[in-house]
Amino acid sequence: MDQKPIEIRVLGSLSQIAAEDWDACACPEVAQGTRAIDPFTTYRFLHALEQSGSVGAGTGWQSQYLTAYLDETLIGCAPLYAKTHSQGEYIFDHNWAHAYEQAGGRYYPKLQIAVPFTPATGRRLLVRPGYEAIGQSALVQGAVQLAADNQVSSLHVTFCTAEEARVGAEMGLMHRVSQQFHWSNPGYVNFDAFLAELSSRKRKNIRKERAQAQGFGGDIRSYTGAELRSEHWDAFWAFYQDTGSRKWGRPYLTREFFAILHETMADDLHLILAERDGYPVAGALNFIGRDVLFGRYWGCLEHHPCLHFEMCYYQAIDFAIAHGLGRVEAGAQGEHKLARGYLPVETHSLHWLGDPGFAEAVARYLEAERAAIADEVEVLTSYGPFRKAQVEEQE
Repeated sequence: MDQKPIEIRVLGSLSQIAAEDWDACACPEVAQGTRAIDPFTTYRFLHALEQSGSVGAGTGWQSQYLTAYLDETLIGCAPLYAKTHSQGEYIFDHNWAHAYEQAGGRYYPKLQIAVPFTPATGRRLLVRPGYEAIGQSALVQGAVQLAADNQVSSLHVTFCTAEEARVGAEMGLMHRVSQQFHWSNPGYVNFDAFLAELSSRKRKNIRKERAQAQGFGGDIRSYTGAELRSEHWDAFWAFYQDTGSRKWGRPYLTREFFAILHETMADDLHLILAERDGYPVAGALNFIGRDVLFGRYWGCLEHHPCLHFEMCYYQAIDFAIAHGLGRVEAGAQGEHKLARGYLPVETHSLHWLGDPGFAEAVARYLEAERAAIADEVEVLTSYGPFRKAQVEEQE
């Protein structure tokens, strides 16, 4: 019997789809009683971005959610956006845009399957269990067709999984490899067990940094779930604004976004605050996945030596060990993470370019870039802080 055709629909708002239908594709594991593998593609996170005005009119992120239906059953979906810039993506294509426009082309708008402002690896081609092959294929074909029909320059799928990168490459999309630094937990019983795996010099340096940070003149406290209060978000918003104004010119997220997270995702959040005389002076926000702690936002109103390392890296490791999480992803870039136990790993993205000549040039570039990234990961790993031998100098 011939398979019924799959219908692709584009939605301008998540309010046009039921949360349970989206999450049946985005996080089907939740129905089995476990935490979402990736909190960022859940309905509640993406809807918070939309409800809060963090994406939508005037932001350069216009929602174009892609959905695939088979006999009126949603079998796949993807967080797709029409972009008028390349901000908030962390897979940088500014040079591509410049080259294409120098050659007389128009790079923007473009289409982007991504979680806005979130450089965290996760599923991007969200498919209901049992429909993996046809669902992923339908989403890729639908996105490419949408790009071609609207004559946009390009389609990008960023921070996808390695398996999705393989599937996309087999379907003709270009595969790009980038790099981040992640901390892995093989089953440490505590932070000291992790330190025991490091070289003596690196171990001493981390202990020194932690002592210096924790001696800033106050207390470092963690909050999650019901422990979170609205005044915590007032303080964190001030930190986030400071970081955003320095890095991007203006913050990507709105204050309302954090208010919505407080109402809908408190159990997925791990907020760390440095408090002096009862007043928060710095903060870091992590998101909790099923096996990963995702470090996302940091900010401060006062500078204290090593406090950033303590709150963003070491406190995250403490939390991961205490809760049996296998990995900490601390966000984009930052070779300074290497000395603190975060090793380089490859991340993946997929790209389609409508102009054949431009696509050929970028494909050659990506081939050379993949080789360079592989070499860099190997070299950086060799410079990691972990002991190279079982016997080391006496402390």
